[in-house]
Amino acid sequence: MESSMDSIKQQLLEKVYRNEAVLGVVGMGYVGLPLAMVFCDAGTKVVGFDVVQARVDQLNTGDSYIEDIASAILKPHVDTGLFRATTDFSELAGCDAISICVPTPLSKTRDPDVSYIVKATEQIAKHLRKGQVIILESTTYPGTTREVILPALEANGLKVGEDFFLAFSPERVDPGRVDFTTKTTPKVIGGVTPACVEVSEAVYGKAIDIIVGVSSPEAAEMVKLLENTFRSVNIGLVNEVLIMCDKLGMDAWEVIEAAATKPFGFMKFTPGPGLGGHCIPIDPLYLSWKMKELNYNARFIELASEINTNMPRWWVAKVQDALNEDGKALKNAKVLVLGVSYKKDIQDMRESPSIDVIKLLQERGADVSYHDPHVPNFNDHGVAMTSVSDLDTALVGADVVVITTDHSAYDYAAIKAKAKTLVDTRNATAKVNAAVLA
Repeated sequence: MESSMDSIKQQLLEKVYRNEAVLGVVGMGYVGLPLAMVFCDAGTKVVGFDVVQARVDQLNTGDSYIEDIASAILKPHVDTGLFRATTDFSELAGCDAISICVPTPLSKTRDPDVSYIVKATEQIAKHLRKGQVIILESTTYPGTTREVILPALEANGLKVGEDFFLAFSPERVDPGRVDFTTKTTPKVIGGVTPACVEVSEAVYGKAIDIIVGVSSPEAAEMVKLLENTFRSVNIGLVNEVLIMCDKLGMDAWEVIEAAATKPFGFMKFTPGPGLGGHCIPIDPLYLSWKMKELNYNARFIELASEINTNMPRWWVAKVQDALNEDGKALKNAKVLVLGVSYKKDIQDMRESPSIDVIKLLQERGADVSYHDPHVPNFNDHGVAMTSVSDLDTALVGADVVVITTDHSAYDYAAIKAKAKTLVDTRNATAKVNAAVLA
């Protein structure tokens, strides 16, 4: 005789297989909206939840505010009824699967801020019913799914793995990337019970090409932190190599490019003005914080963070040195910063080191302006600026030009020709130099 648990699980799986399951995505940002669109592409009905009414209204007109999701992708799904957005969290009760895609920032004391996860969980718990699967995608420390979400969901008497299902599946969004998308990037999933894994894999398998199951939510949470800690530590290493090469009178980029010709045992990372984006500057510190609870000091993470965080200050010192060589002081100097998004060819400014560079320059009395073809204006942590309208005039009028983001749209030969003094934190003008030598 079929058990109640098997019956609930089987009913949900059959809805998934028939593509009748409704997916709710909590958080319509850089992670949630792309995830929603991938499921809509697969024919799954999706309800997007957000607390900002203006966002919801904009989405329901088919107008996207996420750079990676064109309105031409969103609008057909809105028009056919496959997608709609709402601020009414009572509609969670009508969803068979719910993905939590909310921010997980650090507090001012660099502790994990899981308040958005807690608030989303509270809403889900209010409307939880038998036969639902909840999947957390927000990056967090190992143990969050089991220690924070599970107790809240079981508080009303329902049992995980029997009445409802719970898993963690880390987001792997890389804004601006086109070779690997939400659909084509393998999806790691760790469930609280084997039944939770089975249901979660079935749900995501409808829309995503490759599913990678792991033994637990904690393992899946750790996977994400390892991925971004790997990048943080290696970027910290090449940033330190840059500093060392500078002291030795060597070209760090020449050394890195030559090392990268080795076909095995080396992976190329490049230095820059610091770390940006939501993941790499923040995620490793989640792990470091968790380990401190266990009286362990994650030394690699802390050291890499220290080096990477100090890079804006190091580059500002380079700007000051460059001006000194021209017989000018940094105070009152006209400084033009090129690029304020955290990486090339996108508008995303989250944790952008360019803002730290601008702040430090302003603190030292510089007259700072900026240009970015992707960011016409911004207001970030008290720094509010508008991009210069005439780049050529700004280049000629600046005492020093600082390249902080190497956008493809820039004509680096022209920048190099027009700038009185140039500080290139991304080595973006290297190809200009190579062309001149050729």
